[in-house]
Formats: sequence, structure tokens, C-alpha cells
Amino acid sequence: MDIIYWFWDFFIHLDVHMGDVIKTYGIYTYGLLFIIVFCETGLVVTPILPGDSILFSAGTFASLGYMDVWLLSVLLSVAAIAGDTVNYWIGHYLGTKVFQYKKSRFFNPEHLMRAHKFYEKYGGKTIIIARFVPIIRTFAPFVAGIGSMSYGRFIAYNVIGGLAWVLICVFAGYFFGNLPLVKKNFSLVIMAIVFISILPGVIELLRHRQPGASECD
Repeated sequence: MDIIYWFWDFFIHLDVHMGDVIKTYGIYTYGLLFIIVFCETGLVVTPILPGDSILFSAGTFASLGYMDVWLLSVLLSVAAIAGDTVNYWIGHYLGTKVFQYKKSRFFNPEHLMRAHKFYEKYGGKTIIIARFVPIIRTFAPFVAGIGSMSYGRFIAYNVIGGLAWVLICVFAGYFFGNLPLVKKNFSLVIMAIVFISILPGVIELLRHRQPGASECD
């Protein structure tokens, strides 16, 4: 329960925690953000790490002069693209063996199956679309690596999706994060970002739980 409370507190008070991190680590904050984005996109065992919300918060602090928005954008774009690339190759080498793992604290095969269905529905565009959907974002490149997409095709979608995700989220924070209304309700804005980003997954889950919904939908 302590870890759940910590994550919840971290999410809804990102403005406070981000400020503390910057004050404590200074320029090394870039490295910490790089690691978070890389792990959230590159490792199937860390899908719960913050993505959209932390990019928005980083952009907000960049607008205050605490970080350089262009350096931030470049580094986090590299982290996002590199993360998906690593995830792709992990999926490529491990293949379907991962489907045999049972649910554990660090790995939930249901997330993998959900990403697989998402991939079947949207095809190659999944790599771009999934960037804006938590959890699916982490598992989509892994599924692509298992064998659904050639690397040449994957890397093109990966670069486009990675750049779009980082730039949209960072610059949204940069231009809107310090508006009086947003600053006054920053926690609510972060919660709204999280809610909007997971909404497609929630709708899909509810749709599949409706009576008569088939497993192959």
C-alpha cells in the first residue's frame, strides 16, 4: 500500500516533486528524466512509470527557466525512440516465450495480449497511436518485435511517434503549464491528463466485458 500511495502522491503533486528534484539534482534532472522515459517505453516490467504527465510537467518547468526546452525535447525524444527500439529487439529475441509467463508483481501477460489486440486493430500505426496510450505504449513495440513488423518499417513509425509524443506533451506544458488557471489547479490538470490518456483503454475494456462481446473483437 505504501508504494501505491507514493505513486499516487507523485502523480497528483508532480509540480511539487519535480521542483524538489530540480533543486536537489540540478542539471542531472535531465538524466533522471531520460531514464524514466527510456524505462517506461523500453522495459515491459515498468509500464506504470509516468509518461505524458511527466513530459507535461517538465515542459512547465522549462517555461520557468529551470530547464532548456530544446535540450529537454531532444534528450527525451532520444530516450523515447531508444526505449521503443530496445523493447522491439527484446521482443524479437524472446519471441512468444514471454506469453508463457504467469502474472507477477512485475509482469502482467494480460497487458501483452491487450497490446496484441490493439496492434491487430490498428496495424503499423499502432507504434504511433500507442505513444499516447499508457501501458499499450510500453507493450506495442515488444509485440512488433515478436514478428509482426520488419525493423525498417518499425523504426520509421518509432521515430515519428516518439517525436510527436515528446514534442506535443513537452510543449503543451511549456505553453500552457503556467497559465494562472492551470497553475492553480495543476494537480487536477495532471489527473485529467492521466484520465484522458487511459480513457481509450478503459472504453475498450468495458466494451469487451459487455454481454455477448467476443474474444476476437
